[in-house]
Amino acid sequence: MTVYWLLALAALLGLLVVATKQRSQIRQIERLLDDTYGKLERLQLHFARFAPDSVVEQLTERSGQVAASRRTVTVLFADLKGFTALCDRIDPEHMLPILNGYFRAMSEAIIAHHGRVTELTGDGILALFGALEPNPWQAQDAVLGALDMREALALYNGTLRARSLPELQVGIGIHRGEVLAGVMGNEDLSKFGVVGDTINVAARVERLTRELSVDLLITEEVRHELDDRFRLRAMPALAVKGKPEPIVTYFVEGSAMAEQHA
Repeated sequence: MTVYWLLALAALLGLLVVATKQRSQIRQIERLLDDTYGKLERLQLHFARFAPDSVVEQLTERSGQVAASRRTVTVLFADLKGFTALCDRIDPEHMLPILNGYFRAMSEAIIAHHGRVTELTGDGILALFGALEPNPWQAQDAVLGALDMREALALYNGTLRARSLPELQVGIGIHRGEVLAGVMGNEDLSKFGVVGDTINVAARVERLTRELSVDLLITEEVRHELDDRFRLRAMPALAVKGKPEPIVTYFVEGSAMAEQHA
C-alpha cells in the first residue's frame, strides 16, 4: 500500500510539474503574442503617418498592392511667404521648432475638416480632400479647413510674439479637379500620392496670393461647389505658368459656417 501511494504521489507530482511547465510556456507565449501585437500596432501607427489608414489596410490585405484610380479631389497647397529670408535671419535651432509648430497647427486644422496632409516639402503643405473616399462636400471642407488654418496661424503668431520671434505669413491656394491617385515608388521607397495638372494649378494659385496681396485664393472650380454662406471677392484674372488663359480666382474673406464653428 505504501509503495502504491508513493507511486501515485510521484505521478501526481509529475503531472503538477508538467502542468506548471505548460502554464509557464502558455504565459510565455501570451507575452510573446502581446509583444508582437504591440509592435504591429506601433508599426501601423507609424506607417499611418506616411499613408492613410485605408491604404495601410489595403496593403496588408492585398499583398502590398493598391489599385491606382482617377478621381476628382480638392487640392489645398499652402506655403510660407518670405520663408527663405526668414531662415537667413533665424538660427536653425530656433527655426526648426517654429516650423514644426506651424506644421502641427496647420495639420490639425486640415484634419478637422476631413483633409489629408500628403506632403510636407520645405515649408510647403499639400493636402487632399476627397482623395480616399467619395466626399460631396470636399470643396466646402477644404475652404473651411483653410479658414481654420488662418485662425490657427493667428493664434500661433501670438505665441511667437510672446517669445519675441518673427511672425509667419502663409499663402493658400485651392483647386478642384481630376488626379491619378495610388501608391507610387519602388521596393525601397514608396508613398501614397496623387499626380496631375490639378496639383500644379493649386500650387500656381498659391503663388498668386503674393501678387494679389491676400492669403487665401480659390479657383472657379472650387467656387462653383460653394454656397452663399461663403464671402468671396473676385480677383483680377492673372496668367500662370503652363496655362494658355489667365486664371480667375476668388479671395475668401470668411464664412458664416466657420464663424459659427468658432
